[in-house]
Amino acid sequence: MAADAPVPELATTAAACAERLLAADRVLLASHIDADGLTSAGVASTALERASLPFETVFEKQLDAESIAGIAEHGYDTVLFTDFGSGQLDIIAEHEAAGDFTPVIADHHQPADAETEYHLNPLLEGIDGASEMSGAGAAYVLARALAAESDAHDNRDLAALAVVGAVGDMQAKSGALHGANAAIVADGVEAGVLEETKDLAVYGKQTRPLPKLLEYASDVRIPGITNDERGAVSFLSDLDVACREDGNWKRWVDLTDDERQSVASALVQHAVKRGVPAFKIDRLVGTTYILREEEVGTELRDASEFSTLLNATARYERADVGLAVCLGDRGEALERARELLRNHRRNLSEGIEWVEQRGVEQEDNLQWFDAGDEIRETIVGIIAGMSMGADGVSRNRPIIAFARKNDEETKVSGRGTGSLVSEGLDLSVVMKEASQKAGGDGGGHDVAAGATIPAGTEETFIEHADRIVGEQLE
Repeated sequence: MAADAPVPELATTAAACAERLLAADRVLLASHIDADGLTSAGVASTALERASLPFETVFEKQLDAESIAGIAEHGYDTVLFTDFGSGQLDIIAEHEAAGDFTPVIADHHQPADAETEYHLNPLLEGIDGASEMSGAGAAYVLARALAAESDAHDNRDLAALAVVGAVGDMQAKSGALHGANAAIVADGVEAGVLEETKDLAVYGKQTRPLPKLLEYASDVRIPGITNDERGAVSFLSDLDVACREDGNWKRWVDLTDDERQSVASALVQHAVKRGVPAFKIDRLVGTTYILREEEVGTELRDASEFSTLLNATARYERADVGLAVCLGDRGEALERARELLRNHRRNLSEGIEWVEQRGVEQEDNLQWFDAGDEIRETIVGIIAGMSMGADGVSRNRPIIAFARKNDEETKVSGRGTGSLVSEGLDLSVVMKEASQKAGGDGGGHDVAAGATIPAGTEETFIEHADRIVGEQLE
């Protein structure tokens, strides 16, 4: 098993977890609801089904004492947690000690100070769970072990979903997946379900008309094109490339390889003339992960677009739709997911506009805003991240966003940048420690994290968060 394992360091633990699952009469699969959580559930449920293991799936937006107690009430002897569980290990261990259930955890978040026997987490083997393996990656390692232990399908085809989860979890650093994620990519390429290519590093290459593709490509801002519809149209119209067909704009995937090369070269030349720094121009080209079994020109063909589609289902409490898409429903579920994505984009646009109009509060080391009821708590973190660099919002300090969760609780979301993380920022620590000072709890990753705190304790949270960020960035 170890010699053929996608991540050899995790092979022994993965095999033990697989054996425990196979010894169960039935399994309750509990997963998070974001893109990484949905793909984790997709990978795990497919592997359980192929191993002929009866199971039921439940989703939780947040895993806490109350939701874990609810999971225990389902009455399953074995519970598989994917994309969460490590951070709540202390609570889970209490239920295990009480005989409520045996947990099997496939996660990549920072573990709480407790232990359980069946705990698959890259951090326990020195692998970075924020940049080298996602929750879906952990689920994939477990799926491969299940296949090896049960002589089922080898499950290499599930690498495609695992890559979607990693991309959705913002683990593509410097434009590509690294570490254990790269090993999973190699599995998918070998299985024929993934294609790894160098391409223009912009979102929407499968689905967006060329002018919209360039207009909305904001990771590298190019004067005269980015956020400039007329500028993007003018740029494309001046090229010696057939960017239209039958009067309609082509998409990036409709161009030939030579045509893409011509557009990319012209884009680089335009950026140089407009004074864009060389290190930013380098970011215009990155690695693209193509799902070869999906239809060309659909959101599901590109890992980045697929993950965005899944996130849209999760943010509006329709994890069931996202899971159905992960499991291959290309009819009703896919259409419903597309509707949710259209609604999601409209809400994001309105949310960013709200932040730009209202502005943000500046502290010594961070910036923040309180959206109250104006922005859904499920998308306030995305809006916070997207607003960095907008008018009046700095990219040189982390941003904290508050939104009303209910009468008693406030949702907190934090977002940073890769450069801030390289300077020492770790928002998972900020969220956990500051929220606990305010009477709540939180966690996540270094560049993006969240928390829930009692309503009315926002000032306390900011006071401690600002202090902690200052200490980290010193």
